[in-house]
Amino acid sequence: MNLIPPFLQTGQKVALVSPAGCIGPACLERGIRLVESWGLEYETGPNALKRFGTFAGTDQERAADFQHALDNPEIKAILCTRGGYGSARIIDQLDFSTFLKAPKWITGFSDITVFHSHLQQNLHVASLHACMPQTYPTPGSEDYAASAGSLHKALFGEGLAHTFRSQFLNHPGNVTAPLVGGNLSILYSLRGTATDVDPSGKILFIEDLDEYDYHIDRMLLNLARSGWFERIAGLVVGTFTHIKKGANPYMSNVWSIIDSYTRKYDYPVCFGFPAGHVPYNHALYMGAMARLEVPGQINENSRLEFLIPDRKEETENLA
Repeated sequence: MNLIPPFLQTGQKVALVSPAGCIGPACLERGIRLVESWGLEYETGPNALKRFGTFAGTDQERAADFQHALDNPEIKAILCTRGGYGSARIIDQLDFSTFLKAPKWITGFSDITVFHSHLQQNLHVASLHACMPQTYPTPGSEDYAASAGSLHKALFGEGLAHTFRSQFLNHPGNVTAPLVGGNLSILYSLRGTATDVDPSGKILFIEDLDEYDYHIDRMLLNLARSGWFERIAGLVVGTFTHIKKGANPYMSNVWSIIDSYTRKYDYPVCFGFPAGHVPYNHALYMGAMARLEVPGQINENSRLEFLIPDRKEETENLA
């Protein structure tokens, strides 16, 4: 089982860093306001607002900010400001040896899937697939409560259990296993590298944004030919947002494409989990043990609960 970093406590410090795409001051300010509202101190990466083409600074600058956050003992969590593109360009420059002596939460989604995969495959440390300042919805809204609220619960050790509407393509069943995965395009891009996660015996989560339907099929075919769908213990399908039809549309929708690869297996499959490139992006512990329950009746809700031991007392003793 992967190591669970200590949960946060009020007064501790977190780092806001930009390991991938560039951001504007308003994005960074949203992150600052949120962590301050939680009673946390913060520091920002010196290069968090830099621009180098599409990136938040050069590879060396982004890696330096991330390395500092990994090594600084005062930093108890690393909050990535946005995804975009660029995390894979710096992952091999990073030294996680100090981080492994005192693991801390790394949070984000989309391109940040690179870090989730690296932590699960090589370091065996849990992380958080969750909203980022670039994607925070309007404060006070229902979506904000779902996304930022679940991130707060996850970071402060208040437990995560998501109940959501069942869908007609679901495959019923129950399974307890670690959760891995993230953005499908990133998982596909990591195939054959040292950061390629092994999904064997695990619950796989996938989501994506702004892809053509036939390219979704291409990526799923890669996973299928590699035996992923034979080896996983369950599948959680998040949101597939702004998927485009090619010149000759393929199948009716993305769910049908995914179902064509998984319907022959006996493990539970649930569609429409509320996480991904949507305002109501619910937090997920990546690499942590989870219980997935998918009912056989369409009028019964599915449930994903994370089985993380209560470490509040242990965390307090470490403070």
